[in-house]
Amino acid sequence: MPRRQMHVTDRDGAPLRAALRELRTRPGVPGEFPADVLEEAERAARWPRLPAHDATDLPLFTIDPPGSMDLDQAMFLARRDTGGFRVYYAIADVAAFVRPGLLLDAEAHRRVMTLYYPDGRIPLHPDALGEGAASLLPDHTRPALLWEFDLDTDGRVVRTDVRRALVRSRAKLDYAGVQRAVDSGTAEEPLSLLREIGLRREELERTRGGISLNVPEQEIVRRGNHYALEYRAPLPADGWNAQISLMTGMAAAELMLRSGTGILRTLPPAPESSVARLRRVARALGVNWPDSMPYAVVVRALDPTHTQHAAFLQECTALLRGAGYTAFDRERPTEHPLPADPAALTHAALAAPYAHCTAPLRRLVDRYTGELCLAAAAGTEPPEWVRVALDALPGEMEAGARRAAQAERDCVDLVEAALLRDRIGEIFDAYVVDVQEKRPTAGTVHLYEPAVIGHVEGDADGPPLPLGHRLRVRVIEADPGRDKVWFAPA
Repeated sequence: MPRRQMHVTDRDGAPLRAALRELRTRPGVPGEFPADVLEEAERAARWPRLPAHDATDLPLFTIDPPGSMDLDQAMFLARRDTGGFRVYYAIADVAAFVRPGLLLDAEAHRRVMTLYYPDGRIPLHPDALGEGAASLLPDHTRPALLWEFDLDTDGRVVRTDVRRALVRSRAKLDYAGVQRAVDSGTAEEPLSLLREIGLRREELERTRGGISLNVPEQEIVRRGNHYALEYRAPLPADGWNAQISLMTGMAAAELMLRSGTGILRTLPPAPESSVARLRRVARALGVNWPDSMPYAVVVRALDPTHTQHAAFLQECTALLRGAGYTAFDRERPTEHPLPADPAALTHAALAAPYAHCTAPLRRLVDRYTGELCLAAAAGTEPPEWVRVALDALPGEMEAGARRAAQAERDCVDLVEAALLRDRIGEIFDAYVVDVQEKRPTAGTVHLYEPAVIGHVEGDADGPPLPLGHRLRVRVIEADPGRDKVWFAPA
């Protein structure tokens, strides 16, 4: 997911939208799909590979943002007669449409992942597939990878299976509607079970020392003659839904580790320097973080509707840097060895091995992990085209992640400059969240309002910036599309 989710809600923001459109023409950003790729997508949409198993009797439902059409996941939840829960989780079967070595496959390897912008997206697959034939849209029969989990009364997975199946979603829900139904008590099973299962999975996450960051989404709105940046805090339903996906990713990692062939999403523990910086940010934002309190406990105590807490959650994403992909293959241990150190197989934020496998419409690697998990569950050998791809997939995914991060940075810089372009010379209250070690008169500030982060630089012979304290700053530069926002102490 993007580090700082943003979208434009202002209907009259034509200049900003035009500048955002220009970002998509920058070098390295994928453009329109070639005509022959679109033709192949249309053919694939008409003649997918269909599985023999029919699970269309399951009344699956999806939960996504309003207006989303690229629906990767659908679920059905039930109670087990012996206690605990059963979770059915259907994942779009992209491999039923995209054939290895053909044009669609090559284009997906070129794009790697969907790029998100405040007012749109650049998709991984043509819409004929991503928002059409491969998407788990309601009232359409689709090929899928159907995961089946049995959970005990505490939410622990006690049995896992995955197979290809035909599925049919019955309803397209959104987070706000799910939250209203749960809060009002009108949600019936299976929807009401999402809360029960989600809370149990969150408790298991706390027990093992993991943490999920509920990073607020930022909306760009117009206030009079100015733009503003507002936070939209995630709902509890967002977190419950995410727990089903995380559970599947951890189960996928276990399957692949057991079989000896796979590709994991890994994250090393954050270096002490990054944790120390985050502690300085906490002091600056007034976040209570006693020396003896673990980072995960601090984050879980935050209220994302509180402006300072929302800003701190944004800064917490810095600890996710260093995430990568680790491939291993028991048939080729020299090229792809299984790391001997268990820590090298773990995602530090989740405190468990984990794999990306639930978003194949939007992320390339998920198509491959799906095939590896199917083979592992069936006790068969993975397809050769999957094994061959392990050579390049980690590098491809990391390059795609860098491109997505660059697109995000460009959007953030543009939006923040647009917010302040007509306010050059104005003074704002801010807090100093970082100071350069070699230049203590330069650093980073976070405004109280609007929620803008920018570089601040004082005179070289001036006093050092007051790290962790308030500082009044003046806007010096803010030119959308050309310069980042710069401030000077007022």
